[in-house]
Parts: sequence; structure tokens; C-alpha cells
Amino acid sequence: MAEHRFAMESDERLIELANKGDAEAFEALYYRYRDWVYRLAWRFTGDRDLSLDVLQETFMYLLKKLPKLELRARMRTLLYPVVKHLALSAVHRKRRFISNDETVSEAPAPLVKDAESSRAELAAALGGLPEEQREILLMRFVDGLALEEIAVALELASGTVKSRLYRALETLREDGRVRKYFFE
Repeated sequence: MAEHRFAMESDERLIELANKGDAEAFEALYYRYRDWVYRLAWRFTGDRDLSLDVLQETFMYLLKKLPKLELRARMRTLLYPVVKHLALSAVHRKRRFISNDETVSEAPAPLVKDAESSRAELAAALGGLPEEQREILLMRFVDGLALEEIAVALELASGTVKSRLYRALETLREDGRVRKYFFE
């Protein structure tokens, strides 16, 4: 299987090989990043089927870029804006075709179990952040991207990324539901 054959190859090398027509090198990139792309798409869509569609569309996008695909940053930095755009477009298309009644009936029930309450509180606190702050916070702490990589992926100045992250963390520190994550 391609993922094992190329396990030790860098992303740059895999792209170089894929640009030369090596389908197994592209397959190795797919296996390396498919789970991350799916999870990121899920964050934007909250829908399994849409996330799978975004996964497929993301790698079709990369495939179409061959043989001139260049990696000028980490692979996740390259993929992030692609996944975000495709996911938000998918959500927009889906919303156009769903009536308000169907949307309300599909809303998840609130979590009540004690084991899930902390997670629900954290999700609620994150949901209360402005989108631009939440996105940067998740890119930094869930995706593990460096501040400079976030700036590149979102096409923002580094100072803007830093200030949005700082404001997000300040807001969360002041939120009684999640304060314990900062002071315990």
C-alpha cells in the first residue's frame, strides 16, 4: 500500500513525485491528511455527509493542481483555506434547500449527562466567540498550527492573528463556564 511505501517521505517529496505522475505518492498524501481534512470539514459543517463531500472535493482540487502543485508552507497550511471554502460553500448550498421547519427539527438535543456537561460548556463558550476568534483559536490549539502558519492560511497579518487569539483567550478566561480550564 502506498501509505506504507512512502511513510518516511516528506510532503514536499510526495508532491514532487505526484507532479511527475506517481499516483501512489498522491495516494500517500491522501492517507496522511484525510482524517484531518474530514475533522476540519466537520468543524465547519457539523454534518457527516457534507464533511465526506468536502474531503473528496479537497483532494480533487489538489489533483487538478498537478503537475504544477507547489508546497510553499506546511501541507495543513495549504489545505486549510481550501477545506474552509469548500465546507462553507457546502453548508450554504444545503441551507438553500432546507426549510426552516426541517432545520429546527434537525437541531441536536441539549446534553444533560454530567460526563458530557464540561464538554458542552466548553462548546457553548467557544460557540459564543466571534467566528474570526474561534477559527484562530481552533487552528492554534486543535490543529496545532503555528501563528505564522495561521496568518498564511487565512491571509492575515501576524499581528492580527495574535490579537484575535489573545482576545479569544481573554474572553474564555472571563467565562465562568470554562474558567476552570485556565486556573486549575
